[in-house]
Amino acid sequence: MGRYDYPSTSFLTVVFFLFCFCPMVFSLLPQNQTETMNNLSKNLPPTIPWSGSDPCAWKGVSCDPANSSVVGISLSGFSLPSSDFLPLVCQIETLEHLDVSKNRLSSIPDGFITECGKIKGLKLLNFSVNKLGGVLPTFHGFDALESLDMSFNVMGGNIGLEIDGLVSLKSLNLTFNGFNGSLPTKLGKPLVLEHLLLSNNTFDGKIPDELLSYENLTWIDLKNNKLSQSIPINIGKLSKLETLILSTNSLTGEIPTSLVNITKLSRFAASENRFTGSIPSGITKYLTSLDLSYNNLSGAIPEDLLSPPQLQVVDLSSNTINGSLPRKVSPKLFRLRLGSNQLSGNIPSDAFVGVHNLTYLELDNNILTGSIPAELGSCRSLALLNLAQNRLSGVLPQQLGNLTNLQGLLLQFNNLNGTIPTQIGQLPRLLTLNLSRNSLSGSIPSEITNLGELNFLYLQGNNLSGSIPISIANLSRLLVLQLGENHLRGVIPNMPLNLLVSLNLSSNLFSGPIPSFYGLNSLEVLDLSNNSFSGHIPDYLISMPSLTRLILSNNPLLSGEIPKFSSNVNVEYFGTGLKNNTEQHNRNSNTESKKNGISLAVSILIAIVAAIFLVGLVTLLVVSASHLYYRVSDEHSQSREDRQHPQVMQSNLLTPNGMHRSNIDFSKAMEAVAETSNVTLKTRFSTYYMAVMPSGSTYYVKKLNWVDKIFQVGSHDNFVKELEVLAKLNNSNVMTPLAYVLSTDTAYILYEYISNGSLFDVLHGSMDLSLDWASRYSIAVGVAQGLSFLHGFASSPILLLDLSSKSIMLKSLKEPLVGDIEHYKVIDPSKSTGNFSAVAGSVGYIPPEYAYTMTVTMAGNVYSFGVILLELLTGKPAVTEGTELVKWVLRNSTNQDYILDFNVSRTSQAVRNQMLAILEIARVCVSTSPESRPKMKSVLRMLLNAR
Repeated sequence: MGRYDYPSTSFLTVVFFLFCFCPMVFSLLPQNQTETMNNLSKNLPPTIPWSGSDPCAWKGVSCDPANSSVVGISLSGFSLPSSDFLPLVCQIETLEHLDVSKNRLSSIPDGFITECGKIKGLKLLNFSVNKLGGVLPTFHGFDALESLDMSFNVMGGNIGLEIDGLVSLKSLNLTFNGFNGSLPTKLGKPLVLEHLLLSNNTFDGKIPDELLSYENLTWIDLKNNKLSQSIPINIGKLSKLETLILSTNSLTGEIPTSLVNITKLSRFAASENRFTGSIPSGITKYLTSLDLSYNNLSGAIPEDLLSPPQLQVVDLSSNTINGSLPRKVSPKLFRLRLGSNQLSGNIPSDAFVGVHNLTYLELDNNILTGSIPAELGSCRSLALLNLAQNRLSGVLPQQLGNLTNLQGLLLQFNNLNGTIPTQIGQLPRLLTLNLSRNSLSGSIPSEITNLGELNFLYLQGNNLSGSIPISIANLSRLLVLQLGENHLRGVIPNMPLNLLVSLNLSSNLFSGPIPSFYGLNSLEVLDLSNNSFSGHIPDYLISMPSLTRLILSNNPLLSGEIPKFSSNVNVEYFGTGLKNNTEQHNRNSNTESKKNGISLAVSILIAIVAAIFLVGLVTLLVVSASHLYYRVSDEHSQSREDRQHPQVMQSNLLTPNGMHRSNIDFSKAMEAVAETSNVTLKTRFSTYYMAVMPSGSTYYVKKLNWVDKIFQVGSHDNFVKELEVLAKLNNSNVMTPLAYVLSTDTAYILYEYISNGSLFDVLHGSMDLSLDWASRYSIAVGVAQGLSFLHGFASSPILLLDLSSKSIMLKSLKEPLVGDIEHYKVIDPSKSTGNFSAVAGSVGYIPPEYAYTMTVTMAGNVYSFGVILLELLTGKPAVTEGTELVKWVLRNSTNQDYILDFNVSRTSQAVRNQMLAILEIARVCVSTSPESRPKMKSVLRMLLNAR
């Protein structure tokens, strides 16, 4: 027999180590903490991935280096609906960090404040992006707490002593709530607080002098409130301040000169206020970013304003600043916006030499004279050059062809002459070229057709002659081509097949038969008026699937019968020999003839005068809209203390659905709206409440704010009739009313409850980053289908008064519902205010033309839909840190990958390519010109083609 080999001593040692010592490595937590963590796990939904014997290995749990105690818990982004688990957390005496952000918590249990306040080492609490309501709790204890984040909730009321006991507090973030009253001044120990973020609330009154005692403050953000009066004159006492943001308030007075003395101040933003006086000299001595746009500042720009070497961003647009441009510019300047002022004189020829970082230069809508400096061609980083609406003269410098990063060249409404330089064709990234309304002459250079990325080409209103370049079809991405009001003649070549919105060849010298426009399957408007075309209308025009308007007026040699077009196509033929046997069509055409009868010279004069006037009006009204947007929820909503049930005057069911009719209880609905804790969503004109019926079914009860603007004398019946029509709509992407209640002072509408909430909630709220691209694409298509249905409604288009991501509800993460469809029918803005832009929509979604047309249009809805597309593509809200998303996309358009939401675009090249294709669709939708935007049916078709 062979010997039996016993294990060696070293082997036994290893075995002993593995079976005895290793379990201790993974179980070093005290038994009470292990039990607490296990109990906590049992009180959380099963979707939380907490399992295993070692809590320190659980996702979101942090332990000290020795794994002997739990120091951090993060439950961020799990859509937790209940906060019942929170008191259990307070049993962990070693806890330092607690993050429960991005959930659906509606309250903080009293036990949490009492017990967690006793934890000696708790440094950070993050409750941001939840649904917390009520007032701010009083924080007793919490002696070590350094960071408190309660942002993006629905809390309100005044703030007094609730946080004054937080003696170690360094950072307080209460942004995006509904706090009101005066700014809090009891914020713990004065020499401790460093970050104070109170933006996007409704604080009013002045900026209190008491804040100046917090001398260690480095970051103050008070934007988007209702603050008034002047900035404290001795604000320079805050010598450590690095960021000061006061934008979108009602602050008045002058900019304090003491700001000049804050040597660490890097960013100062105070746009959209009512500041007057001149800009203090030396204010940019230490700044990298200055934004004083949309105020009432006057006087000249200080000569030293743009010269400090560290300066990167200056925005003084939309003031009444006069005088000349400074001659010295920082070499690091990245963005300079001085548009919509009263600046005069020349653009200094040497000011921008060596400014190699300059990416955005906007000097539009001033009274600048002289020529465009050739030296601008040295600013090789320029992506946007906007000199429109000035009095610039002379020729276009050839050196502009050196700007190979340029995406927007806007020079319209000037007095430029000479020819279009061939070097313009050397701009490979150019998306928009607008040279309209100048005095340019000569031919259109064929080199312009080298601009392979060009989307918009505006050359109308010049003295251009010769023929259209035969290679124009090479502009394969061109969506709009405006060549009207020139002296062009000759053969009209094949056009780019992607022309989407309009092709304008009007008021030229073209003759002969109407040429072939085969393949323009997306074109909506074709304008051939005021030429010398002859012969018949070719039959192929009938088959252009997207055509909605064919303008042939003032072509006297056209003859024959007008072919039978679709009822969607309006043919204008005044001043021709064409005949139409359809009486109604003749009436339409004769109506249009009055417009076409105006002489060309008068038209141009009117356009120029109107443009100058309207730009000023746009500025005034858009600023007003911005101010009012952040106030509507308090000014036109129920008081938080008003707990009385509304007195019902009339109620009725609208739906034939038997289940809804049996479930809806109007008394329960009115009980729900008496409690602010039931508020689930606020949109521009509505407040949504959650109401649980006796059957257990849940419904939305939507209170219509601005109700005093809805009901005029004797109009209750009209309101009911409109709702009855809307209730009969049958579209899977449109949210229809089920019932209504009229009270003595307002109106309520009942809908099915949508548990997923709004698109805004999912994209920017508690479900942030949960949407993959397939879901986002499906939502985009669904919203487009809903809008196309509403715009094509049989009797008349149903328009959206406030189309935003908050008015899009989600049945599932791929099934959207367009909501708030009744507002356009029941709210009469003309009776509510003299300032329509204070009514029509949310900031970030309002089309620019609304400020002066004062009319809600389909084109305006398309603009708002374009913003929603950008939200889906970028993951950003319509307004971020005071900047509209449309402007942000434009300013960053040189880096498309930066624009796209990286968490989505990185998943595959196919996803990235589809997102880029839809980015182009979004850009067309948010075009500044309403005429350049496609109809919703065309947008839907483009989205489907982008699969």
